Amino acid sequence: MARQIEAQRQGEIKAADDKRAKNLRLIAEVEAANKIALAKKAELRQRELDEEQKIVRYNKDKIEREVALALEERRLKEEKEKEVARLREMQEKAADRQSEIDALRAKRAFEEGERGSRRKEVAEKEKMVRQANELEVARKKQFMEREGTLAN
Repeated sequence: MARQIEAQRQGEIKAADDKRAKNLRLIAEVEAANKIALAKKAELRQRELDEEQKIVRYNKDKIEREVALALEERRLKEEKEKEVARLREMQEKAADRQSEIDALRAKRAFEEGERGSRRKEVAEKEKMVRQANELEVARKKQFMEREGTLAN
């Protein structure tokens, strides 16, 4: 009986040792599973952070591109406005120059007309003086002829 008790006690000790070993294995398995789960969770968190950083970088790059595009469009618009202003100024200068040329031509034409009128007046006066002289000569000749006829 003592042997049986001893065998039973040895069996109980062995069972307790087996149970403890089994519990240790289970704890180790649980810890390993927890480590794996934590590693996966950390990896997932890191991937999420990486994705968020990618999105932030993408949005930042997009905003920079939009700003650069807006600046370029504004620069082009300002260049066009400057070009239009320059062309308008050139057009105004050309119109002013043409107006000056037209005014000078009109002045010259007016002066030429004045000179023509004065020449015409002088020519008419000369013609009248010539006709008056011719008339005077003809009168004198007629008078002389009449005197000569009366004297005879």
